[in-house]
Amino acid sequence: MRVAVTTLAFCVTSLLALGLVMLYSSSMTQVGAHYLMMQLLWCALGFVFCVVAASLDYQILKKNAWPLFILSVLLLVLVLVPHVGLKINGARRWFDFHGVRFQPSELGKIALIIALAWYGDRFQRRMKTFKWGICGPILIIASVLSLIFVEPDRGTTILLAAVSGSILLLAGVQWKFIVPPVILAIAGLVVSIIHDPMRMKRIFSWLDLETNKDGVGYQAYQAMIALGSGGWNGLGLGNGRQKLGFVPEHHTDFIFSIIGEELGLVTTLLVVIAFVVIAICGIYIALHSRDTFGMLLATGITLLISLQAAINIGVVTSALPNKGLPLPFISYGGSNMLAMLTCVGILLSVARQADPLKISASDMAPDAVPVKNPFAAKAT
Repeated sequence: MRVAVTTLAFCVTSLLALGLVMLYSSSMTQVGAHYLMMQLLWCALGFVFCVVAASLDYQILKKNAWPLFILSVLLLVLVLVPHVGLKINGARRWFDFHGVRFQPSELGKIALIIALAWYGDRFQRRMKTFKWGICGPILIIASVLSLIFVEPDRGTTILLAAVSGSILLLAGVQWKFIVPPVILAIAGLVVSIIHDPMRMKRIFSWLDLETNKDGVGYQAYQAMIALGSGGWNGLGLGNGRQKLGFVPEHHTDFIFSIIGEELGLVTTLLVVIAFVVIAICGIYIALHSRDTFGMLLATGITLLISLQAAINIGVVTSALPNKGLPLPFISYGGSNMLAMLTCVGILLSVARQADPLKISASDMAPDAVPVKNPFAAKAT
C-alpha cells in the first residue's frame, strides 16, 4: 500500500508541476504571470483540502453523504437562476464572487459519487433487484445530471453518467437492468444534440476536420498542428507558436496541445502514462479498502479522474468531439483543481485505513502481524 500511495502522490505532484510550468509558458505572452499566480493560490488551497481529506476518516463522508448531496443540488439549481449564476458563451455554470469563479458542478461530481457509494453500501444485498438497483439510484443520478445537462454542460453529464453506471455495476446491479436506462439516456442525448445547431456543427466538423478547419473545427485543427509540429522532443519550452492566438483556450481545455508542441511526443506520452498509473493506484486502493463504501468511493473517484483525463486528451487529439473538460491537475481553473486534489485526499484516506488482511507482507513492518478480529466466529 505504501508503494501505491507514494506512486500516486508522485504522479499527481509531477502533473501539478508540469501544469504550472506550461501554464506560465502558454500565457506569458498575454497576461504574464497572472495565471501562474492564481493557479499557485488554487494549488495551495487544494493542497490544504487534500491534506484535510487524507487525515480524516472517510467514514465521515458516509455520515454526511446526504447533507453534502442536498447542498450540491441546491447550488446547481441556484446557478441556473438569472443574475445569480454567471453566463458565459451561452452556458450558465459559474458563481462569480468579486472576480473569483466557482463551478458548482465540481462539487456535484464528488457529492454524487459519495451518495452512490453510500447507497451501494447501504443496500448492497438488494442491488440485484430492479427496485433497489435501478429505481433508487436513477433518482439520485438524475437529480444531478439533469441540472448539469441544462446549464448546458454535455461533457460533464456524459462523464458523470459513465462514472455512475460503473459504480452501480460494481455495487451489484445486473446488466439487464442497467442497459435500458443507458439506451434511453443515449437516445435523449442524441435528440438534444440534433436540436442544438452549435453541437451539430461540432459533430460534423469532427467528422470532417479538414473541411471545417477555418470554421467550427478551427480550434481542434490548430491543436493538431501544435501536436504535430512538436515532433519527438518539441520546439522547446516557451518556443511554441500556436499559443500566440491560434489555439483558443490553450491554457485551459487545450493545454495538452501546447505540451505536445513545446515538449514533444515523449512528454505527452509521459502525461498519459502518469494518468494510467494514477488509475492503477486508485484501483489498487479500492481493492484493498476495508469496506464496500470505501471500495465504491475509491473506484468512483479513480474513474472520475482517469475518464476526465481520457476525454480531454481524446478531444485535443481529435479522437473525440469537443467536450470542454479540463485536463486534471494541469489545466487552469480553480474549481476543478480543488475538486481533483480533494479527490486525491479521499483516496489517500481510504488507503490509510485499508484492510490489513488485504495488504501484502511487503507493505508491513518485519515484526508486524495482522490482528485477527476477536469477535469473529470460531470454526467448529
